[in-house]
Amino acid sequence: MLPLRRCPWRLSLLTITLASMALPAMAAIDRPALEQAAQRIGDLPRTHTLLIAVDGETLVARGWRGHSPDDITNIKSLSKTLISALVGAAIARDVIQGVDQPIAELLGERVPRDADPRVHDIKIGHLLSMQAGLERTSGANYGGWVASDDWVGNALSRPFVADPGGRMLYSTGNSHLLSAALTDASGRDTLTLMREWLGAPLGIEIPPWTRDPQGIYFGGNEMGLTPRALLKIGELYRQQGMYDGERVLPAEWIERSWQARTRSHFNQDDYGYGWFMTQLAETPVYYGWGYGGQLLFVVPEHDATIVMTSDPTPPSNGSDYLDRVKAAVADAIEAID
Repeated sequence: MLPLRRCPWRLSLLTITLASMALPAMAAIDRPALEQAAQRIGDLPRTHTLLIAVDGETLVARGWRGHSPDDITNIKSLSKTLISALVGAAIARDVIQGVDQPIAELLGERVPRDADPRVHDIKIGHLLSMQAGLERTSGANYGGWVASDDWVGNALSRPFVADPGGRMLYSTGNSHLLSAALTDASGRDTLTLMREWLGAPLGIEIPPWTRDPQGIYFGGNEMGLTPRALLKIGELYRQQGMYDGERVLPAEWIERSWQARTRSHFNQDDYGYGWFMTQLAETPVYYGWGYGGQLLFVVPEHDATIVMTSDPTPPSNGSDYLDRVKAAVADAIEAID
């Protein structure tokens, strides 16, 4: 259970609005339409599993192509959403001062001596919202970055292509810097923190995953979770940080994570702290996205959480496929409207 502290965050209209959304939704569900939408998602060529829950009740639990919602899957960059949750838990415990704390304060000697002085202007919040300003470690730069002998140093040594707090530059290196900061600030590795702060209260298993050459757990990729575990993460956010009657994350952190701070040029959706934001079926939707189609959708207006896992090794991952997924998910949302 989260040891709450006196926090400077204030409840805003969004928090109050989310709290007012816990209204009975089950009677409005069009079951045949929901099944049709689920099958449409399953018919997409990469789909492995699908879970749809409304008001905490799982209505759809399907697997295709030999996969099951109980199978551990590589959630790829959906890992970034969990790193964001972990940062929120760390701030609530005073392990990290807040989103305005400079990353260099936490990384100390990990910051290369020859790094651009503007590295000291990068704050925790900039990393969460992909606004660090550093050249990306993702895309064409990814292979060279993970082949380096110091992922943290390599990410911080890259040239600035924007100012900290400027335009969105989606980069897995940003999330990895957060994993290193969590490790150094707490004195415990990211796996241990994940298990204690998220795994235990949610009752989910979190297996070990990839580490960098210094032993830091990969902060933005390669985590393995079951779809049912992802559903619990989504339910945690849908319920504003509460799970099974216990406070796991501050409600204010959910609110902050779901505030638009920049916009992705890949999918044209807004981005907050590890979450994308869009409208599907004329309804606000918040989602985490991993390569190939690892997706966690939360639809507070309809008390719904949707998990989709897919082939994590497709030949390409353009936003066109994401658009096809969104169209099918929109059908599911309309069925529970």
